[in-house]
Amino acid sequence: MKPVPHATPLRRTPVQRRSAERLTRILDACAQLLDEVGYEALSTRAVALRAGVPIGSVYRFFGNKRQMADALAQRNLERYTASVTERLKGVHQGDWRAAMDAVLDEYLAMKRTAPGFSLVDFGNQIPVGVRQTEPNTLVADRLTAMVSGYLDRAPDDELRRAFLVAVESADTLVQLAFRLDPQGDEAIIAETRTLLRAYLGRLLD
Repeated sequence: MKPVPHATPLRRTPVQRRSAERLTRILDACAQLLDEVGYEALSTRAVALRAGVPIGSVYRFFGNKRQMADALAQRNLERYTASVTERLKGVHQGDWRAAMDAVLDEYLAMKRTAPGFSLVDFGNQIPVGVRQTEPNTLVADRLTAMVSGYLDRAPDDELRRAFLVAVESADTLVQLAFRLDPQGDEAIIAETRTLLRAYLGRLLD
């Protein structure tokens, strides 16, 4: 199983600080409006107005709203990766259960607090309700690379496959938890944690 290559939905990558700040405002506005009006009612004009930038600035980076949503999903993945990496600094070598707790906890934190995350998360929600496999493969590859250093084993195909199964399983259960409770049903989350530990324990213990 080979990692999915990294791609960017941006028409143009910002090189100056001012341009990067403008892109941040555009994506922040996109995320806020996704929560407020949903994807179908989202428009590039509304995003430009909310971000306080000319509509031409939006089109400098994105051809349409789908590309904006894709860029927001990519930013979510980068921020998730960074937060998990930071949490892993406090995990003792070989403690894979603590490492997986960090992985799940940071995902739950984003589900609860990141604007627009309920619709785009890491890219598998648009069109709304359509679940795609590629974003979970991206997440699994990222986690394999990050967590393998705490497991005293190489990030081989067996480990990548196990993480992909774990990510797919956890994704389904977390979606269920947040359908039952806007903040995530704690009983379902606890069952998710138990399932992940039991499944990965066969390989990592």
